[in-house]
Amino acid sequence: MKLSSRSSSILLFVLLCVCAAPAFAAGQKFAIDPYHTQVHFSWNHMGFSNPGASIEVSKGMLVWNDKEPGKSSVRVSMPVASIDTQVPALNGIFQKKFFEAQKYPTASFESTQVQRVGVSDHYVVKGKLTLHGVTRPVTLEVTLNKVGESPMLKAPAIGFDATTTIKRSAFGLGQYVPLVSDQVQIRITAEGVDPEALAREVKEIKKEGAAVNSK
Repeated sequence: MKLSSRSSSILLFVLLCVCAAPAFAAGQKFAIDPYHTQVHFSWNHMGFSNPGASIEVSKGMLVWNDKEPGKSSVRVSMPVASIDTQVPALNGIFQKKFFEAQKYPTASFESTQVQRVGVSDHYVVKGKLTLHGVTRPVTLEVTLNKVGESPMLKAPAIGFDATTTIKRSAFGLGQYVPLVSDQVQIRITAEGVDPEALAREVKEIKKEGAAVNSK
């Protein structure tokens, strides 16, 4: 069968698009990028204000399966000593007195179920949150922002936002309830990149940081 010039042009365009698109294998692994990942939590303080704090993600791994989202998974670790209230005088109280960082140095999350909502970019991720030595089930409402190639790292990347609400008393952190709210809102924005690309990024940022500090 002979194709018309118009059909040949369309076919060529499609082939070029396919070849140009980044290839992501089913079950693509992404390392959570700590430089572009933030975990914030906030609470109500006696009805007067809604202060918050953040905690760093030291390491994490996301397995993403676009065709079968139920086979996707995520796990992260967060050092309790990294909790930052933006008030230096309070940081030590939070880290040492409330969260007992020396006894329970790490908080973690591990997914147990990933479910896509219809055909949207929204997902329900259920999992286990371990905090203050206690493990409880939590459910994250997740929005997939983008999957593609990072223009800076020239490597596969993924980004998402997530929210959930927990009761801190369920983790043995019930100080001053109910004057200070038991409910804590958690907001997450995160990026994952190819593990080798992350290793290169970490090396480059450390090198650049050392150069700046030496001046």
